[in-house]
Amino acid sequence: MSHHNPHEPKVEWIQYSLERNCARTVSALVLELSIPQLPNMLSHFLFAQLNPNNPRDPLQIPPANCPQYDERISVFNSACSRFFAPSDLSGIGGMRREHIRACPAWRKEHPRYDCIFVNTNPDLEGMRGMDVARVLTFFSFTYRAERYPCAVVRWFDTLGESPDDDTGMWMVQPAHHANNAPHIAIIHVDSIYRAAHIIPIYGSRFISPNLQHYQTYDSFHRFYINKYADHHSFEIAS
Repeated sequence: MSHHNPHEPKVEWIQYSLERNCARTVSALVLELSIPQLPNMLSHFLFAQLNPNNPRDPLQIPPANCPQYDERISVFNSACSRFFAPSDLSGIGGMRREHIRACPAWRKEHPRYDCIFVNTNPDLEGMRGMDVARVLTFFSFTYRAERYPCAVVRWFDTLGESPDDDTGMWMVQPAHHANNAPHIAIIHVDSIYRAAHIIPIYGSRFISPNLQHYQTYDSFHRFYINKYADHHSFEIAS
């Protein structure tokens, strides 16, 4: 759920040149992302969107009782977030704009899947009202004449109730279900606040010299949320 104020973030779509083998349906996206539960995730997403005042957790609703959709979708490699950052004057009135990428081949080379801050509780300030997730893809579809711009994300769990005492930074780790499967979900892009930069928490062992920078998020188990990335990150992640 997004914050409702005059400066709430607004995510715009930047459509990339669709590749020849890009998914055009939910079934095709299942194969592209290797996420068999994606149709059920989409059903639960639609249930939540169509029943915003229903107190039940959509995940507790049997998928058979939720809306079903497996028609045309449009996949995007990036989105553009516009948000108000008064401490980081980079535009008229303190408005800032940044791109969030979810590309299998960034600049025709390695994959790039950015992390984001997601508004999950608009009544709380800063990190206490947000969660961190990694975008696996952006897509949109139309259901009952309503267009839904979405993101498939992998959630991170926030560790503790406050930042780390030594570094002053919040810590997160990839979230998992009880069966140890990654916690993946579909969210509306309106809930995306802005990009997040996370830093690996290094252990005592040496890092392989063969480790590539684009493998970082898949190679470490815990991360710091880098509040020093810019002034605005410092405000929301302190």
